Amino acid sequence: MVKVAFLGLGVMGFPMAGHLAAKGHEVTVYNRSPDKARRWVETHPGRAAPTPAEAAKGAEFVMACVGNDDDLSAVCLGDDGAFAGMDPGTVFTDHTTVSAAVTRELEGVARDSGIGFVDAPVSGGQAGAENGVLSVMCGGAEADYDRAEPVIAAYARICRLLGPSGAGQMAKMVNQICIAGLVQALSEGLNFATRAGLDIEALVEVISQGAAGSWQMANRHKTMAEDKFDHGFAVDWMRKDLGICLKTADEIGASLPVTALVDQFYKDVQAMGGNRWDTSSLIARLRKPD
Repeated sequence: MVKVAFLGLGVMGFPMAGHLAAKGHEVTVYNRSPDKARRWVETHPGRAAPTPAEAAKGAEFVMACVGNDDDLSAVCLGDDGAFAGMDPGTVFTDHTTVSAAVTRELEGVARDSGIGFVDAPVSGGQAGAENGVLSVMCGGAEADYDRAEPVIAAYARICRLLGPSGAGQMAKMVNQICIAGLVQALSEGLNFATRAGLDIEALVEVISQGAAGSWQMANRHKTMAEDKFDHGFAVDWMRKDLGICLKTADEIGASLPVTALVDQFYKDVQAMGGNRWDTSSLIARLRKPD
């Protein structure tokens, strides 16, 4: 069991930090909104710290799951940032979905201070975090990954090192690209089936056992058919992620025509007031009156 700091207690970070405490690790948490940190301490064994630097003092591992590039830089850098409180030889593990560019920049700063850095974005959504069955895609030095992996195991179903710094973030981009296309296809299929008068449950029971089957179909078809979008990963966050994908695609010369189109469909959902709806809400724009 080790001393761990966890920075960021949103819908993902709150349960992830909880799994660390449940596994017997000594956990100190930090959140930009202190109320969430207080609520976490009331729910789990551990303590809260007022700054990332304070949370990181004495920790062997620091994990972060915040919002975006700027949020990650803010919790890492400066006098109150985590790096200022970390000792040489400790490892920072970032579970935020951010650009590979900021990952490599921060990894360089950490390395200059003798701190290990693993980029480790996750997939599995809020349910995966709460149930401790996230898929974790990692980039960084093998020695740092080998040390961090047993700690990450507290909330992971699978965790893999996919390459040097930034490789985890690149893998997460692939994940989001695939999800965007799948959800749009499922939305179109379910909307078509409804207009055709098909029994959705009977239909999905059949086609989910064949080549059309997917996690999205198995876990989202019922709520999509009922126009329930109050769970999972929010549209605002998906657009943030797809923006990273599209920008990176321009940089590396990859073509993402479907992803670019689905990103605009999510923009339509935002215009409908669905900023905080789950990503499966793509079907809602298909049901708008003509």
